[in-house]
Amino acid sequence: MILYVLRRCLYTIPVLVLSSFLSFVFVSFAGDPSATLRANPRFSLTTLHHLRHQYHLDQPVVIRYFHWVHDVFTQKLGDSLITGQPIWPDISRTFLHTLQLITLSETLAIAIGLAIGIYSAVRQYSAGDYFFTAFSFVGFALPTFWLALLLQTLFVDVYLKWHVRIFYTSGLSSHGGGAWSLDRLQHLALPVVTLCIISLGLYSRFTRASMLDVMSADYVRTARGKGIPEWRVILGHVLRNALIPVVTVAALNVGGLLGGAIVTETVFSLDGIGFYFVNKLGQLDLYAVMGYLLVTSVLVVALNLVADVLYGWLDPRVRLD
Repeated sequence: MILYVLRRCLYTIPVLVLSSFLSFVFVSFAGDPSATLRANPRFSLTTLHHLRHQYHLDQPVVIRYFHWVHDVFTQKLGDSLITGQPIWPDISRTFLHTLQLITLSETLAIAIGLAIGIYSAVRQYSAGDYFFTAFSFVGFALPTFWLALLLQTLFVDVYLKWHVRIFYTSGLSSHGGGAWSLDRLQHLALPVVTLCIISLGLYSRFTRASMLDVMSADYVRTARGKGIPEWRVILGHVLRNALIPVVTVAALNVGGLLGGAIVTETVFSLDGIGFYFVNKLGQLDLYAVMGYLLVTSVLVVALNLVADVLYGWLDPRVRLD
């Protein structure tokens, strides 16, 4: 197991190098970062020339990439091209906000999705199965931005009509409460519901399909023939083996949610890493955008490694070493 994890970690190095290089090249060709500085009347041509030289904007993109890599390891992602401030404090602050949002939404989505998938598989072709199937397809097909705007408009109308504040529709807090204060949870409720509904259909459908495949296996019929209670057969034999594809989907979905969180955080004006990325991309702040892309790339690779390790725990037939 340890050797497998080490091999997987070594495999991720060329993946991260290649993805970071391609991202840097594409972002660099998206526009000239100095255009924003040139539009600022406070910067003279001499100052602008000095800043271009300081941030290596006057050099080829390949050379700039290696300067950026040097800043990543020596200066924690370097400094912003626009503000001149260190990037890491903003990345770490906004990432923790997004992590809280994704943790809450994914926990609810996985718990509810597994429950719906188990029920639909055990009660196949029942009225409840048809209902949850329709609900899952609708939730999976809903555009993230449309669902976020719908929930936002709904609770704005509730407040304007009855003057009852149930959930907030923008921001993270009203008076700077703690990370798990009631005020913070009221601000996060609608974004969490948005991401939860989008992911719920995915988990429930994969759980249902995987469980139906496992329920027809020989070892499940053998367990039932031994007189093992049905609930133990479902939870101990069927669900454990059915979770393998669900783990893969969950690992990939968390990385995908960082993309979905961009839309959700923008609609609800959350101070998350997605909202930070949108603002920095609009300013063509190259190093700040690359900081976001690097963090998300590392997270996706790490989650895939975790998913691979979980295979060995869920299915003893998988020999990772």
